[in-house]
Parts: sequence; structure tokens; C-alpha cells
Amino acid sequence: MFKLSEIKELIKLVDQSSLQEVEIESEGARLMIRKPKPSKAEPVIVASAPMQHTYAPVMPQTAVLPHNVPAAPAEPPAAVAIDSNLHKIVSPMVGTFYQAPSPDAPPFVSVGSAVNEKTVVCIVEAMKLMNPLEAEIKGEIVEVLVENGQLVEYGQPLFLVRV
Repeated sequence: MFKLSEIKELIKLVDQSSLQEVEIESEGARLMIRKPKPSKAEPVIVASAPMQHTYAPVMPQTAVLPHNVPAAPAEPPAAVAIDSNLHKIVSPMVGTFYQAPSPDAPPFVSVGSAVNEKTVVCIVEAMKLMNPLEAEIKGEIVEVLVENGQLVEYGQPLFLVRV
């Protein structure tokens, strides 16, 4: 099993080297890190895990109005407060997000929870391996951005933390 810190270190090493791809197999687990095409700077982790797709129906964006009815002016979208003291905890890999160590256990953290660098905030399952994710920052959880059991992508924000 690969530790999150080891995966992060490997990503940094590949990113800083002239290598385009690295594949490691250890104790039955396989990890492949591949740099994207030169137009992007971040390496991509490719994992061979089954994926589920959810399809939502496409809703029309505009309504057709008769010629003699004036359209109401569009309201501007609600302003989202941007706080420079917010830190995003992102997924280090593609996998399934779990808020708790087991289905009947309470979540590791919730909105209002205080965290520090070593606080486990969730588990990301990839290739049947449970990978605990630590906050790596001291602060307070202000928002959980994904649902329990949801598939997450590499780099996808999972939590917002006020530092």
C-alpha cells in the first residue's frame, strides 16, 4: 500500500525530472504517474479502478418567449464570498470518498471541526486500498464539498478549511 506522503513525493520528483512516466508495483498495488502533454504543468495519476458514471438529463438553458412579451432582465448570480483565509483540501488521487472509517462510524470531521496537520479528514479508496487523507494544515472545517461514497478526481477540492 502506498502512503499519501509517498505518492505526493513521487509526484514532485516526476514533475521536477525529465521523466514522462513512472510505474511502481509494491505488495500487489500498482501506481502509475504520467506527466500530461507539455501544455500542462501538473502530473496526472492514472489508476486502474472501475469507474461509475452518473448521467443527468440536460435542462434547457433559455425559454422561448412570444414576440410581444418582453423578457425580464436576468438577475446577476449571487456573489460568493471569497475568503483569502480559506484553504482547499484536494484529493491526491482518483477514487471513492469516504467520510468515516466504516459505514456505522461517525465522520472523521464535519463543518466546525478543528483540524491540525495530522488530523485524518477522510479516506479515498483507490484500487481496493483505503488511503487516509490528512488535513496538512491547522484550522477549522467550513465546508465539505463532496458526498460520502462519491467518486472524486485527482485535484478535486474535498474540504474548505479556514486557517
